[in-house]
Amino acid sequence: MHPVLPAPGYPGGLAGRIHAVATEPGHRRRGHARTVVAALLECLERDGVTLFDLHASVDAAPLYEQFGFRSDPALMRMARLSSPPEGEGV
Repeated sequence: MHPVLPAPGYPGGLAGRIHAVATEPGHRRRGHARTVVAALLECLERDGVTLFDLHASVDAAPLYEQFGFRSDPALMRMARLSSPPEGEGV
């Protein structure tokens, strides 16, 4: 959880970011990730989080869409990697 500037879509000014959800291949398709994500979202909502953020693989996107996650063109993700030490290739 981290504070954000409140906005009409997330008036609480508190965001939660889901960094990684993974299930071992032999245990997939049994609802484990669904159960864990549901419990996490419920807990975060009780704590006042009104904005939820995550990065999902193409395979996982349908699961998160069932929880109401959508692509948001107003939010832009950018990444910057540090420059490699001089003499190393890019």
